[in-house]
Amino acid sequence: MPKGVLVDLSRCVGCRGCQVACKQWNQLPAEQTTWQGSYENPPDISPNTYTKVRFVEGNHREQFFWRFYKTQCKHCLEPACVSACLVKAMEKKPGGPVTYDEHRCMGCRYCMIACPFNTPKFEYDKAIPRIRKCQFCFDRQEVGRQPACVQTCPSGTLKFGERNELLDVAKIRIYKEPNKYVHHIYGEHEAGGTSWLYISDVPFEKLGFPTNIGTAPYPGLTKDFLYAVPIIFIAVPSLLLGISYIKNRRNEDK
Repeated sequence: MPKGVLVDLSRCVGCRGCQVACKQWNQLPAEQTTWQGSYENPPDISPNTYTKVRFVEGNHREQFFWRFYKTQCKHCLEPACVSACLVKAMEKKPGGPVTYDEHRCMGCRYCMIACPFNTPKFEYDKAIPRIRKCQFCFDRQEVGRQPACVQTCPSGTLKFGERNELLDVAKIRIYKEPNKYVHHIYGEHEAGGTSWLYISDVPFEKLGFPTNIGTAPYPGLTKDFLYAVPIIFIAVPSLLLGISYIKNRRNEDK
């Protein structure tokens, strides 16, 4: 059964312990950033930051709110990045993680274009660049451990387990406190469903979540084009070679 993580945004205190734990486990360097009008640091996920906590403030039900939420690869059930990868560098594991094999990658960056959550990042500053993103602590899951971010969370915001069971937990929380939670589990159906599930006491659109991505799996929207790409690579050069051959024969005949 696929694994998942339930994120209860009403419990997050913004400690960023998950962000630090992710860097420690993946041996990612710190980033030097300057003030950009936000308490977030760094300003976005990057090749050196697989997960970050966003800070959002606003008004809801005529009350001021200040909320935090963790963002990272959502590990879609039917990942667009996997379907877009021509060399199978991206792979969807049976347990849920979407992993990346840098030895297969050819640097086309189709995965970046395909991802509806704008997650994969490219090492533009490296001589031999790679795609970088959260891999759902696949190496930890293989030996029966939780993802590093979940294990370090002190407030109970993150809960790791079977995705179907987490959906039940989320629905029970919403049912028991209907006036507290938004009646929606983000990730249950978005882009065909994701391994990361969110519940919140503030509407997701006010927190900056992409809410216009639809519920259809993205691979179904792009497969016709992607299947045509290898054909184009083969057919077009062959056609050009054929035209060149005919032209040269005509010149020789003349």
